Amino acid sequence: MSKFKFDWQKGYGVFTYSRSHIDRVVKYISNQEQHHQKRSFKSEYIEMLGKFGIELKNEYVFEFFDEINNPE
Repeated sequence: MSKFKFDWQKGYGVFTYSRSHIDRVVKYISNQEQHHQKRSFKSEYIEMLGKFGIELKNEYVFEFFDEINNPE
């Protein structure tokens, strides 16, 4: 449950995996909370863009996640 109001973003991203990866995807989703305690969403997202050959555009890099994870 998020403490933030839900709203659809203007852009979106979709990454697909083959059916043969379903067990790995389910495991990742199940352990996502612990996973993101060790690694930020932003760093993982940037890595995924590279793996899928997608050009990094700074306007889509979710700077607000830095503010959520590191409040001043």
